[in-house]
Amino acid sequence: MDKERLEKQLAFILEADKEKNIIRQTHLTDHGRRENDAEHAWHMAVMTYLLKEYANEKIDLAKTMMMVLIHDIVEIDAGDTYAYDPEAKKTQEEREAAAADRIFSLLPEDQGKELLALFREFEENETPEARFAKTMDNMQPMLLNHSNGASDWKEHGVAKSQVMKRNARTAAGSEALWGYMKGIIDEHTANGELKDE
Repeated sequence: MDKERLEKQLAFILEADKEKNIIRQTHLTDHGRRENDAEHAWHMAVMTYLLKEYANEKIDLAKTMMMVLIHDIVEIDAGDTYAYDPEAKKTQEEREAAAADRIFSLLPEDQGKELLALFREFEENETPEARFAKTMDNMQPMLLNHSNGASDWKEHGVAKSQVMKRNARTAAGSEALWGYMKGIIDEHTANGELKDE
């Protein structure tokens, strides 16, 4: 056993645990507390496995699941950027790139490069796996918000146009799931829970 390699792997594993401290805007099902990044990633991994049949293209399931599990680990340094916060979005890419370099460098070089490449693939959104992972990343908070009567959208005064813009590429991962999600958006717009402007 290579003790130095193991120690680097364990250092990364302990660092990853800090993702549990990053609190998101989305509330848990049925008006629960706000979820953390680790819960979001776990939930997306479960969704990826269960909903894989709705992907537009054949995906490498293990790769896609790992992609969703690590996609927000950079928020340990960069913090959570709320999807509908235009000011925070301006610096998100820069903050997350610096975080990715630091956090993945904790690993042995081969694994660090592998996970950094997986993170970048998710961000670039050009492969079937990345496209489906992005669909999961957009659908998961929407499902929770839907279960809460759109309370997160109402709290932040979110408009339908903002949700549609955020989801502009969701259909690229799954036309079928995007169709379902549009139904959720339409329902909450009709109920006045999403501003229609």
